[in-house]
Amino acid sequence: MHDLDDREALDAYSAAVVRVAETVLPSVAAVSVRTRSGGGAGSASVITEEGHLLTSAHVVVGATSVELAFADGTSVGADVAGTDTLSDLAVLRARGGTPPPLRLGDAARLKVGQLVVALGNPLGLAGSVTAGIVSALGRSLPTASGRVIDEVIQTDAALNPGNSGGVLADSAGRMVGVNTAVAGIGLGLAVPINSSTLEIVEALKTSGRVRRAWLGVAGTKVRLSPEAAAKVGAPMGIRIASVVAGSPAAEAGARAGDIVVSLDGVAVSDTTGLQRLMVERAIGRRMELTLWRNGALVDVVVLPQELVG
Repeated sequence: MHDLDDREALDAYSAAVVRVAETVLPSVAAVSVRTRSGGGAGSASVITEEGHLLTSAHVVVGATSVELAFADGTSVGADVAGTDTLSDLAVLRARGGTPPPLRLGDAARLKVGQLVVALGNPLGLAGSVTAGIVSALGRSLPTASGRVIDEVIQTDAALNPGNSGGVLADSAGRMVGVNTAVAGIGLGLAVPINSSTLEIVEALKTSGRVRRAWLGVAGTKVRLSPEAAAKVGAPMGIRIASVVAGSPAAEAGARAGDIVVSLDGVAVSDTTGLQRLMVERAIGRRMELTLWRNGALVDVVVLPQELVG
């Protein structure tokens, strides 16, 4: 009886993966990139009826030409509509017809242990499919820029470089992440599809870039003293290690040694939390920065500037 139950469970698992592959793979392209220093490859997925595709920024960085090849044998050139290295996302625009767009899901609804399927279209293959489970949520992935990507999905679905930019799908065939093959065999990471990344994608489609705000501080997460924690109402803060001369933080009077505890009324306990508030709508807007300094809470007013470069 147990053997029969196991076979039925395996059949159901296999059927789910096959169903996702049949739904998703036709809309996943192999990406061939030419740059001034050579070439590269990865995957991308169709996300709009107008021929926009989503991929990883590192797949198309420095591209002078981009070619897309789909599972049905069709090929088409593409332009890079926009890239955002800080989120490792890029949007392409096909110069011809594309298969139908994928349905987009919401990574915020994922649960650890949930079935996910990683799909790509490495050059020379008809399509690559690996299945696994969500093994961790909320991971942070450092990027070459020194910033981090928030809420990264970790799975045990193995990836190879050709899968970078491909789809992480749930069992209903909805795209919940963009695979990034940087962690090696046996570990898969994906940039989530959620409300924040959808805003990034929309900005890349419409203006080719993402605007972010900048304060000009560098710091590390620290545990507050019992006295400070009681007054702040939180156990952690960010000890400022350095303040860039002439930056918004410097103009506001923030100093090295201060501990940042909130910005604009939102508690921050690490640099990722502070970074999350540095969105386009923060540029040029007066915001209250609350610091713990010499045993007391100090409020200063900052005017974030646009992050350039």
